[in-house]
Amino acid sequence: MATAAAVIVAAGRGTRARGVGESPKQYLPLARLPVLTHSLRLFEGHPEVARSVVVYNPEDAQLYDKAAASFKSALLPPVAGGATRQQSVLAGLEAFADAPPDYVLIHDAARPFLTGDLVSRLLAALSEHPAAIAAEPVSDTLKQAGADAVITRTVDRAGLWRAQTPQAFRFEAILEAHRRAAAEGRHDFTDDAGLAEWAGLPVKLIASGALNMKLTTAADIALAERLMAPPNSFEPRNGTGFDVHRFAPGDHVWLCGVKIPHTQKLEGHSDADVGLHALTDALLGAIGDGDIGQHFPPSDERWRGAASHIFLTDAAERVRKLGGRVSNVDVTFLCEAPKIGPHRDAMRAAVAGILGIDVSRIGIKATTMEKLGFIGRGEGIAAMASATVLLPLGLA
Repeated sequence: MATAAAVIVAAGRGTRARGVGESPKQYLPLARLPVLTHSLRLFEGHPEVARSVVVYNPEDAQLYDKAAASFKSALLPPVAGGATRQQSVLAGLEAFADAPPDYVLIHDAARPFLTGDLVSRLLAALSEHPAAIAAEPVSDTLKQAGADAVITRTVDRAGLWRAQTPQAFRFEAILEAHRRAAAEGRHDFTDDAGLAEWAGLPVKLIASGALNMKLTTAADIALAERLMAPPNSFEPRNGTGFDVHRFAPGDHVWLCGVKIPHTQKLEGHSDADVGLHALTDALLGAIGDGDIGQHFPPSDERWRGAASHIFLTDAAERVRKLGGRVSNVDVTFLCEAPKIGPHRDAMRAAVAGILGIDVSRIGIKATTMEKLGFIGRGEGIAAMASATVLLPLGLA
């Protein structure tokens, strides 16, 4: 069975795809992984590709180590690239010269949408052709223009293709062609297929598609991020909250938006709804946006006696402004009295209404403190809350 290896070209600087101080484009994050990692993962998992090598700039050694960390056992040590892409490819090919494979795939690290099917079709073509490249038929009308950007003629697009990578070759043939070009001072080839044509190797075109795009500009990176993420893709974030209020003379308490008759009330600057306060902090914690005291300070007279659903509504709106939604919440009361059970359904309905989610996503429960501590002595009520929100992937 024929053996195959891959040369991944990642020595360029990619200045058009990055801002000042940013990494070269092959190391920029894409769907939370460096761009290079996506190609490495594809080749690593392909059953027909036994070995790979990355051609890199040694100045990027730390970035390379991060991108290749989980693949090093299947990779040859990286090799330094040259002043041109052509020189870099030759360096990658020479890395296999002592134990040559039958076939080699040459791929640009800046094309992260490579598929296993395309690799298989390229390698299969090498049984009949010395070279085969991924390419896309030209579908746009082509115009030729002069230096003044005025059209001089329309170019017939029949038979025209956009060359992509991977480009696959019989190893010995492409290595010999690269060595010959270097020896003759030919360093002007823009891709390996062009060099193969110069060397007299017939090149087979294997239809790919526009998705096998090369990331060149910052706009390309942004588009790739959207394409890489599944539709409506969200990540869960969790937050917790805790609040406690002491009892004071009164005849009712507010708990999770429900007024409950009681022999005392809870003391606080607002209505002292310990459940909604804990839940507000849980939501704010899930999105990393401070706490209830930061947004509604007790020193502000506007909030004296305020209904606590105002605070929870504000927290939920902050989630929505980030493009997210509340998935589910859970509140646990720590108290000896009043009994929570008879009011649980009313509390769940109230919270569901405030958050705009189904009541099935609301948990309300309670436990006593077995007469221990200030809660056990009936001096106050505490509440713990947790919240899960779903935020769009890629949100900082």
